[in-house]
Amino acid sequence: MIERRDLKKRIRESLRRSRIVALVGPRQCGKTTLARAFMPLDSYNYFDLEDPSSLARLSQPMTALEGLKGLIVIDEIQRMPDLFPVLRVLADRLPLPARFLILGSASPNLLSQASESLAGRIETISMSGFGLPELGISAHESHWLRGGFPPSYLASSEQDSLAWRKNFIQTFLEQDLRQWGIMAPSLTLLRFWTMLAHYNGQLWNVSEPARSLGISEPTVRRYLDILTGLFMVRQLQPWHANLKKRQIRSPKIYFRDTGLLHQLLGIRLKKDLFSHPKCGASWEGYVIEEVLKNANPDEQYFWRTHNGAEIDLVVVKDGRIFGVECKWIDAPRLTPSMRIAKDDLKLEKIIVVYPGKRRYEIAKNIHAIPLQQIADGASGIF
Repeated sequence: MIERRDLKKRIRESLRRSRIVALVGPRQCGKTTLARAFMPLDSYNYFDLEDPSSLARLSQPMTALEGLKGLIVIDEIQRMPDLFPVLRVLADRLPLPARFLILGSASPNLLSQASESLAGRIETISMSGFGLPELGISAHESHWLRGGFPPSYLASSEQDSLAWRKNFIQTFLEQDLRQWGIMAPSLTLLRFWTMLAHYNGQLWNVSEPARSLGISEPTVRRYLDILTGLFMVRQLQPWHANLKKRQIRSPKIYFRDTGLLHQLLGIRLKKDLFSHPKCGASWEGYVIEEVLKNANPDEQYFWRTHNGAEIDLVVVKDGRIFGVECKWIDAPRLTPSMRIAKDDLKLEKIIVVYPGKRRYEIAKNIHAIPLQQIADGASGIF
């Protein structure tokens, strides 16, 4: 059992100050297990909207919920969007007899519906699978290879982990999307998802997959938005500063779970990963996700100019701007891009995350940071 202390702490703090807390993330990332830590297994205040008995109890939602006190948990809430107006009424009662923890498997419309119906009443926490600080640095190779989904990471063998990920992808495409009302051909979407794996860490070019798949560019954009909205893919947007240099305007694509990335790339074992041409791009995406999950910045971007200067990640945190470079090399050195980005973007600091063991200064306010420091807690690296 992996203890997820930081997430539990965030949920407790959010429930203390907010009437409704939404915990959102992909299926199988551990939301239900986490919510159960706040409530007995047999509690009458727990509703699982994939359970017919819970659905029956909520056939008259106001009647079912208004008499309950304390914490109420509603799992898979995207299956009943009509609950949002009811929750708004219940959350406005004074004195407040109950608070709500709602769990959602990242339906694309979930957050927009919640923000419209529950504006000023809801706080949202996004979660994913296990993060490196929860596992420790000794686990980083398995974590990188298998990804953070608990059933994949905790599998008893590489074969079992691969089998779970293969089944997850199939179920996601053939069942989950249809349950969420997303009608897209599963075979075409699988081909598109596989194509995206080869774009990991690269600039997005909508015309190439559209031409390869024989579908329109608007359809390709819709497919990408579906996978982004369901937390499978991250579209990292470019930083648009008021600079004289011409800057890239297209987003970069990253898989949010490297286990799924490796499954679609045909990477099975560690030796396959280390010799694969996408190893560096996989490392880059892995580090970026770990930094974003643990540092929790206010904004995140990448920066690249048409002249070739770039920085992998630009984060804004508490009004300060930092740069992050991800290097799959033994000893990072100062590059022209680092110097240009630091000067042009007025970065307070650049950290270069690499797989070594020693922290050292590359140049003034540019530091090489071992992955160990991310595992110790990324919030302190800036």
